[in-house]
Amino acid sequence: MNRLRIFFLALLLSFSFDILPMLGTSLAKWIYYPGDFEIWLTKNIALRRTERNQPYPPMWRVDPAYGTVVFSKRISLMKPEKASIAVDGKYFIRGLNNAIMYEYNPKSFTLPAGNYKLSVFVENYQTVPSILFESESYPSNSSWSASSFNDDHVEASEYNSSSPTQPPSSFRLKTVPQECKLIEETVDYRLYDFGKNSFGYPLLKGVNGNGKILLCYGESKDEAMAGKLAETWDELDVNHLSVRNDTLATKAFRFVKIVKSGTALYNDFSLLYEFLPVTYRGSFSCSDDTINQIYQTALYTLHLTTRECHIDGIKRDRWVWSGDALQSYMMNFYTFFDEDVNKRTLWGLRGHSPVNKDVNTIVDYSFYWMIGVDYQYQYTGDTTFVKQIYPRMKETMEFCLNRLNKNGMAQGKEGDWTFVDWAPIDKKGEISFIQLLFIKSLMAMKNSATLAGDEPMARRMQELYVCNLKQFDSTFWSPDKKAFLHNRLNGRLSQAVTRYTNVFAILYNLVDDERKAEIKQSVLLNDSIPDITTPYMKFYELAALCEMGEQAKVLDFVKSYWGGMLKLRATTFWETYDPKLPADKHYEMYRRPFGKSLCHAWGANPVYLFGRYFLGVYPIASGYKEYIVEPNLGGLKNMKGVVPTPHGDVSVAMDSKQIVITTGGSVGGMLKFRSKTKPVCKQGLIEKIGLDQYNIRLEKTNTRYEVRYKQ
Repeated sequence: MNRLRIFFLALLLSFSFDILPMLGTSLAKWIYYPGDFEIWLTKNIALRRTERNQPYPPMWRVDPAYGTVVFSKRISLMKPEKASIAVDGKYFIRGLNNAIMYEYNPKSFTLPAGNYKLSVFVENYQTVPSILFESESYPSNSSWSASSFNDDHVEASEYNSSSPTQPPSSFRLKTVPQECKLIEETVDYRLYDFGKNSFGYPLLKGVNGNGKILLCYGESKDEAMAGKLAETWDELDVNHLSVRNDTLATKAFRFVKIVKSGTALYNDFSLLYEFLPVTYRGSFSCSDDTINQIYQTALYTLHLTTRECHIDGIKRDRWVWSGDALQSYMMNFYTFFDEDVNKRTLWGLRGHSPVNKDVNTIVDYSFYWMIGVDYQYQYTGDTTFVKQIYPRMKETMEFCLNRLNKNGMAQGKEGDWTFVDWAPIDKKGEISFIQLLFIKSLMAMKNSATLAGDEPMARRMQELYVCNLKQFDSTFWSPDKKAFLHNRLNGRLSQAVTRYTNVFAILYNLVDDERKAEIKQSVLLNDSIPDITTPYMKFYELAALCEMGEQAKVLDFVKSYWGGMLKLRATTFWETYDPKLPADKHYEMYRRPFGKSLCHAWGANPVYLFGRYFLGVYPIASGYKEYIVEPNLGGLKNMKGVVPTPHGDVSVAMDSKQIVITTGGSVGGMLKFRSKTKPVCKQGLIEKIGLDQYNIRLEKTNTRYEVRYKQ
């Protein structure tokens, strides 16, 4: 018997790697060139924007998918094998002896025996070149290679479909009917209200007659009533006797004013609501009703802007912006944990080679993009994604390095857009905030280079990180002001202090605890430092305050600031909000009366704050192999919620006497908390680590840990 086992083992080891698939079957997947499906989706999004019924294409290069791609696989068959193929595009196949296959049935043909390279050449300039190859031994999957004929042969990407009729280009968001209320009607117009901001295809039913129908959309009633001053509107020419239904291009709105002229008529108006079907895995609720309403409104805002990719706002831009997207990735990790939408966004933002401009043409946004790749890995542990996107990440970094100034600092050149924030700050010269983002991206690049096995690049990034951090500190830190200064122009150091650099120095852990405490007092808690008025950057400031243990202050601000929008009857959160503005000025932006987006992704960021800093769950090793639970009531009487992870959900409940944690599938958790008396936990070993400070290792999966403590 032992000799027989040895014989079969020797026979197995004598097979080449490509013969091993013959020993079993696996389901074929549609495959495409890495990034192409995502780039194609992003292109479609980018070209949809309209402004006052005019097309408004982006201000940067928009890449399509590669038009011609070859997919290849090494074949080694001892006997012929049945196969089939479905292709999105025109194609031909080269098989045995590099010969083109002719006169075969794609639904059923024979792969000949032998050792050869099978190649499928695909042309498709409309959607995404892709194939589905069915074979017992060689189904299409990521083991196939793809080439765009640029001297590249890379691992193909898989699309989650095995149906011949559902290639990557079949991807669509879901739609459901949504009704509205007629709230005003005169001889001149009808005004409809959907009750809250929404998005989808306006649907006019029973259209007939001769004349025009004008539809003016508004995120506010004032906007809808403003006619063609609204950011978006449609005007239909009606000239037919038969009755028809008209489905219009997607729009974002709550209110719609419809005006008829001539004999044009319609019977009814509704909406096909369009959305990405995601699972609401994360949750948060507490003893404060206003905070609960803020959380739910923020969650709805995030869902509306989480689509094919993460977009900024649903009304105006509807574009994929790197700075906005970074916050959406972070929020996604605490709500839906939909890895695919993050990856689609990262691929789409980067586009194809060569890199000749910053991401979105914004200096800071190139750094945010590289940081976003690192965040994706830290939360998901997806090494395959990092390895696939790494060449484009490296190219982006080389582009940034080639644009450093004579002092070796990141600085926008003439014609560049240095954004930072919508704020009246000096954006000239060497801005400390931009340099800080560059330093953070160096570390992100080092991490990705290590995962990709590019050790020379990893060492280079580490060296640059150390050098630039030292230069940043020596140049911009002011011992007198106990803060980082804002910028240096023509060799002269400004004495201005802004919040941005100082906030991020804490968040990115670029200073020690003593320096953090100084920044907290001299900047974060200093009312003389110019305030931040956008949810975009306020988010980071609030996160920094939470890092410094100021959850109670953060809670008060969230309740006042986001609650202020709710008092103005917001049903989604805005692009900017300044409580000091008069009531009739809240919708203005970009010198337009209704230019402001009232449903903006970065307005949803409280969902991250509550999951990360109140429930207190975050990874300390990639993919939550190790994680911390550090709950903080911040003045609440009680709270509970769920944080999703790749290994299942972690639930947290807390009041002034008890903490209850239910773990997911990872054994690497650690509960950190404070108690004025000795705590009790029957499910885990309590370790005292300092004055009133305790740890409990969460070493059991799917287990409920109950801790009695005193706040």
